[in-house]
Amino acid sequence: MLGWVMATIATVQAADLSMADVLDLYASVGWLAYTKDPENLLAALSGSSIVVTAREGKALVGLARVISDNASICYLQDILVRPGHQREGIGRALVSTALGYYPQVRQKVLLTDDEPGQKAFYESLGYTQATEFDGGAVRAFLRFD
Repeated sequence: MLGWVMATIATVQAADLSMADVLDLYASVGWLAYTKDPENLLAALSGSSIVVTAREGKALVGLARVISDNASICYLQDILVRPGHQREGIGRALVSTALGYYPQVRQKVLLTDDEPGQKAFYESLGYTQATEFDGGAVRAFLRFD
C-alpha cells in the first residue's frame, strides 16, 4: 500500500497501454503539449527504454518513463501522478521502480518546469538542482524546437 491508495506498479510495453487512458492521465496534470499530438506521444512512449505505470484497479493513476543508453546516462522523463492521487507515495514508487533498472548508470538526469512543489519532491529522491550541485561545475543546455 502506498500512502492512502492501493496501487499496482508495473513495467509495461507502450503497445499494451490504452492511448485513451494515457491521454486522460496527461490531460489530468495539464500536459496538453502531449495530448495535442497523440501520435508523437505514442512514439515517445514506444521509444522509451522503460515505461512504468501505477494503477488503482484498472484505472491508470501514474506513469514514468526512462530513456537510456544503459551504460552512462539515463533520463528520467514524464513522471505523472493523477492529481487526486498525488502525495500518496506513487510518484516515489514509480521513480524507484524505473531507476531500479539502472543501478550501474552514473548520470541520472531529469529536466522539469519550475513548479514550487517539484523541487522538494526531486530533492527527496536524491536529485540536486544543477545550480546547487556541489560536485563541480555543471551546465545544462536546452533547446526546444
